[in-house]
Amino acid sequence: MQMPDTHINLVIVTGMSGAGKTVAIQSFEDLGYFTIDNMPPALVPKFLELIEQTNEDRRVALVVDMRSRLFFKEITSVLDSIETNEHIDCRILFLDATDGELVSRYKETRRSHPLASDGRVLDGIRLERELLSPLKSMSQNVVNTTELTPRQLRKVISDQFAGDSNQAAFRIEVMSFGFKYGLPLDADLVFDVRFLPNPYYQVSLREKTGLDQEVYDYVMAHPESEEFYKHLLNLIAPILPAYQKEGKSVLTVAIGCTGGQHRSVAFAHRLAESLAKDWSVNESHRDQNRRKETVNRS
Repeated sequence: MQMPDTHINLVIVTGMSGAGKTVAIQSFEDLGYFTIDNMPPALVPKFLELIEQTNEDRRVALVVDMRSRLFFKEITSVLDSIETNEHIDCRILFLDATDGELVSRYKETRRSHPLASDGRVLDGIRLERELLSPLKSMSQNVVNTTELTPRQLRKVISDQFAGDSNQAAFRIEVMSFGFKYGLPLDADLVFDVRFLPNPYYQVSLREKTGLDQEVYDYVMAHPESEEFYKHLLNLIAPILPAYQKEGKSVLTVAIGCTGGQHRSVAFAHRLAESLAKDWSVNESHRDQNRRKETVNRS
């Protein structure tokens, strides 16, 4: 009987307060890691034991930093226990930035530094840097975020931690919708197919959707449909790698018609099938079952 794989890929995210740990943990979540922010060091071993006993994802990212007041008393012994565990592959990601940049970020957010509640922000930064120096020297990955935008930091983390076996951090949501119910708020790219003949006026097709073969064939039978789809695919396909390179985790492509039941559904389905050959794609149809009457179905 084969024993279950209990190997855990653990990333401990730490570093200077204000250096970008919140962006980092969001990036790991987008990469498919199980993430916890502000984990007290003393709880890490017990948490890892629980992970070993479950069938959950074995990729874990934990933020451990100065907000845990007993941080320095515990972190060394915790790291020692992890290092001796053959089932855990642990890497430390240390985020850093210059003192000047950290002061600037704290001024922007108007938050107090965890080590400077009774004094100047710069004093807290200097004390934290001194205390974190040993941990920084132990870190396998040190990233200076002084000149990095959040998007650039996401890309750095993706490049260093995604791995070939990891599910793509980038996926495409292809959805259909009806304009009369409003534009999807989360859409990145919106296309309008209301210029095509409407199957609603075919009595035999009225109650069906673009997922039904009869409706799909009707929509795609028009020469302008084929011409439009060819241009649509040629527009979207070449720009997808650029979106991925920029660190975008989800690209939502929305195709709309009047009611979101026939034309948009057929085109969204066809586009999703085409893109799924090379990308991780999710297909959805927001309004296909909303059969409200409308005055103008043009």
